[in-house]
Amino acid sequence: MKKVLILIAAVGMITTSCRKIEVDGTTSTVTPTTSENTILEGRIIANRTLKAGYTYKLRGLVYVTNGAILTIEPGTKIVGELNKNGALIITRGAKVIADGTADKPIVFTSEASNPARGDWAGLILLGQAPNNSSFNGQDGVGEMEGGVNTADGLGLYGLGATSNLADNSGILRYVRIEYAGYAFLPDKEINGLTFGGVGNQTIIDYVQVSYANDDSFEWFGGSVNCTHLISYRTLDDDFDTDNGFSGKVQFGISLRDSAVADISKSEAFECDNDANGSDRKTFLPTIPVSASNPVAIVPVKTTAVFSNMTVIGPKATSTTKGNSLFLAGAQLRRNCEESIFNTLFLGWSDGSVSGLLVDASKGIPTDLNLSPTGGLCFQNNIIAGSSTNAVKYAPSATTPTGATTQTITDWVNSVDNNNTMLPNNTEVGLTAPFNYTSPDFNPSSSSVPAASGASFSNTKLQKGFTVVGYKGACAVGDTWWKTWTKF
Repeated sequence: MKKVLILIAAVGMITTSCRKIEVDGTTSTVTPTTSENTILEGRIIANRTLKAGYTYKLRGLVYVTNGAILTIEPGTKIVGELNKNGALIITRGAKVIADGTADKPIVFTSEASNPARGDWAGLILLGQAPNNSSFNGQDGVGEMEGGVNTADGLGLYGLGATSNLADNSGILRYVRIEYAGYAFLPDKEINGLTFGGVGNQTIIDYVQVSYANDDSFEWFGGSVNCTHLISYRTLDDDFDTDNGFSGKVQFGISLRDSAVADISKSEAFECDNDANGSDRKTFLPTIPVSASNPVAIVPVKTTAVFSNMTVIGPKATSTTKGNSLFLAGAQLRRNCEESIFNTLFLGWSDGSVSGLLVDASKGIPTDLNLSPTGGLCFQNNIIAGSSTNAVKYAPSATTPTGATTQTITDWVNSVDNNNTMLPNNTEVGLTAPFNYTSPDFNPSSSSVPAASGASFSNTKLQKGFTVVGYKGACAVGDTWWKTWTKF
């Protein structure tokens, strides 16, 4: 007898009962016309729509595969079943269309009445875009960490030589992901939202990850561009980039819980080229250039570009003790070439934590990539909280370059980089950035440092970014981070 792997079929029984549902504090009445199997498990191999009138439950690892499209209606709630390490995995060639609205966000959360971080595993998107990973000897193919791969490769991302920059894994828009994260092995976790080789035709916009049990957002290779991201009270890193990620990210917020950090050390940004800090590259096919040379091949490392981020650290004031496992607002390490522009770092510069850590301790020294001779840029940013430890440098023990904390600080403070150091968080002029339950990330109208002064003159910002006048994620009176979010 052939085993049936589809455990998600709808049952066509007619019902006449009405059902009241709650969406973000508002109650509406929905009259279903058919009963619905709301347990999601196994594999989804045909197009399926999750309807707003129901709450769906993830039981274990759920794979959308076989090119299927999973559509999730605005206002739908999906919960992870307790003690089942449930995850939704969109495999290569499949799509998720989770296109919520500001008044009807789509919510992935715990089923517990008293939820806690790690109640379920998370959401994983796997695409066919370039990366510098290698799996079973095949370059450009990666195996997603967290124990999600199967014998038939449902946990792989990328297609090697045929990878596609413009691959499309669907839409996540007005989506909240809460209480996710699963530690399969140390440094092999499932995050709140994980991207593996996701292409730049995928839409990621207005996504909040809260109370993650590892990172909020992690990108393994790929070229996806993201806007309006929020990381709230996560355990480990807010924005983690690896394995040749080349996308653009603009307008992001992170707010840390000063008491909560990970044993691996916690940062807002953590960037690696690869785990060994090598010069490993992925090859990105671009547009045809001639009949004799039909495809231009450009080698790229981890070159993600972030602009207009507001990252709130653990140190509201100099007397805030906080967890000792916090490390830095941005740890740029392992030979990466990531760039950060027009960004606010508050509460990361004091005592044992730093605003920026250029870490050359493993692999090819990262300081060799600093602009203007390399591709790593750190420009037009504000580091506030203390002038002590605003910038740190971790040298290489095996291949020293001669760089020191002072030379890296001089580079950060150079006229060309135009960064600003402020001794107090309050000098930035944000309204209530350290309020955990009712934060306000907008600058006041009198905030000269944040409400003005952004620059988009760097060539890395010439395409794919919205030109604004302010630094950080928010303008005076901004509302984009309100209504659909939950703090």
